[in-house]
Amino acid sequence: MVTRERDGRTWRIGTGADVAWIARGTFVSRTITAAIPPVFEAYATVLLPEDAEEQEVRDRALVSLLRRQSPDQPWWLGYLDTGADDIVFPDVRKVTLYTGWPYVLVEAGPEQAATWRHERTASFWRGSLPNLMFPADHSWLVSTMWDDDWTCVGGPADLVDRLVRHPVLRGRPVTLHQDAAPPGRPL
Repeated sequence: MVTRERDGRTWRIGTGADVAWIARGTFVSRTITAAIPPVFEAYATVLLPEDAEEQEVRDRALVSLLRRQSPDQPWWLGYLDTGADDIVFPDVRKVTLYTGWPYVLVEAGPEQAATWRHERTASFWRGSLPNLMFPADHSWLVSTMWDDDWTCVGGPADLVDRLVRHPVLRGRPVTLHQDAAPPGRPL
């Protein structure tokens, strides 16, 4: 098991086995299954604000909603190595997802998701959250692809419903066969 130190704690670094369920279930397409495997009850997309302050409010709202969904378990956090963004632990072996994209995968939690990329820079135009988040029990998955201006979510119907009704997040429900890109956005 590979670990790294940060914030006075030891964190487990994930492997391909930890994301195999995602890799097996995602396919290049215009649907939600480009980012989220077809294993969940419901799916949604959430637009990423262009304004940095709005993005910060959106990030806090999303973490709060997810924290209430999975309060007593660790989360896996995935940081896509774009060459420009903070990947938290740059010296570790990366896992490969989607069309060969390298991610640093760390077992941590909502507090780390909300704070590890705390410094706002131009490269964080998608916010400071990890590009990929899911709890240990795989009951939901949040994925923001590097070239999209929205986040994809899969999970229990009540979680997706709360995300859709949330006054800040205002998610858009999508089906497995529907174009995942929000209206007016190219995929």
